[in-house]
Amino acid sequence: MRALARKGKAAIFRLMAADNRRRVRKAPPRSTHQIRILLLHANGMGGTIRTVFNLAGYLAREHDVEIVSILKEAEEPFFPIDPRVRFRFLDDRLKPRHGLRALLSAQPSRLIPEEESAYHRFNMWTDMKLASYLRSLDSGVLISTRPGLNLAVAQLAPPTVITIGQEHVALQTQPEAVQELIKRRYRRFDALVTLTKADLRDYRATLPRKPKKLTRIPNAVPPMDGDRAKLDAKVVIAVGRLTRIKGFHRLITAWEQVAAAHPDWTLRIFGAGPQEDNLRTQIEEAGLTGKVELPGATSDVAAELEKASIFVLSSRHEGFPMTILEAMGKGLAIVSFNSPHGPKEMITNEVDGLLVKPRTNANLAASIIRVIEDEQLRHSLAAGALETATTYDVDTIGAKWDDLLAELLARREGTYVKPQPAVPAETPETANQGG
Repeated sequence: MRALARKGKAAIFRLMAADNRRRVRKAPPRSTHQIRILLLHANGMGGTIRTVFNLAGYLAREHDVEIVSILKEAEEPFFPIDPRVRFRFLDDRLKPRHGLRALLSAQPSRLIPEEESAYHRFNMWTDMKLASYLRSLDSGVLISTRPGLNLAVAQLAPPTVITIGQEHVALQTQPEAVQELIKRRYRRFDALVTLTKADLRDYRATLPRKPKKLTRIPNAVPPMDGDRAKLDAKVVIAVGRLTRIKGFHRLITAWEQVAAAHPDWTLRIFGAGPQEDNLRTQIEEAGLTGKVELPGATSDVAAELEKASIFVLSSRHEGFPMTILEAMGKGLAIVSFNSPHGPKEMITNEVDGLLVKPRTNANLAASIIRVIEDEQLRHSLAAGALETATTYDVDTIGAKWDDLLAELLARREGTYVKPQPAVPAETPETANQGG
């Protein structure tokens, strides 16, 4: 049976290769005008969704942009989105399942690797819908945003489509089986975009064969209404999915020391997720009821940041946390565990935030207490954060995407000229030095 399945799979890929050759011969004019961005669930909540919406809004100024979501599990997007951006949903789970859809939805995915963290969200129906969608494309740009989708795009997207894989989670945190598939397939991308320099180095060292373009483009600070934080509110804020990896259990443990020293300060953790009940129990058992709040998820993060003075990130590891950028843009003092990727690159210790040794609850508590008690430090860190945020302005980061799209189109058209290193200007001291 397995041998038969392997033969069937090989036959499918031979047919796909023949179809690819036919498509190349009949390819329409190349263009970056139409851009499609693949997401798992566009109407959900999370940092990747928020950053993709931000990018889509910028690109929609000059391009026809469509967000293609594998799932639809809510009627409307949780986050605001530029009205010029269109949506397409491949599996509307708000509708009842019947017939073939019900049958295939009950079968596990064969397209997405089992080790992918969102594997349980996929099934054979989403496999069929995703594969059919990818093979229906014949031109334009396709950007995928997580390992499972990246691997599918690298395997199935026609060669006439400009493909860009975007990674929001560090390579080294991916399961070994996923990393092995990445090594084999990511070379097929026109470009792979990482969020951090550390991740870019890891991909350069790991991939035996590279995509045509391997580059880093960080996330941009989203447009935020309202004013800057006044830094007089006795509130510390944290934002994120209530999952184990976000380390909110460590933050609550640290807050026991903070509350003992400063009982008039409040910790607010905004978000929703599977750890909510556990965190509520931890708060109650620690005697922190009323001192640590779990208000739930919010679609207006900026408004809640404005009501706080200190932002804390307690994650075990992060790719490029959007919440740090948003807190910086609102002028909060930042305290963060020193994750080797995002926070370490985004924060200059003692300048625009404090970096704390990872997973050390006592150190996290001490740093929060230090910022609470030292008002001058709090204002100094906040001023540094505001200055740092300007380097992540949406127009600045958006221009990097413009340059990347232009380069990829030029590479496809055969007109790309690699920039030459700048030649140092001749000085009086060197002018008379013979070669």
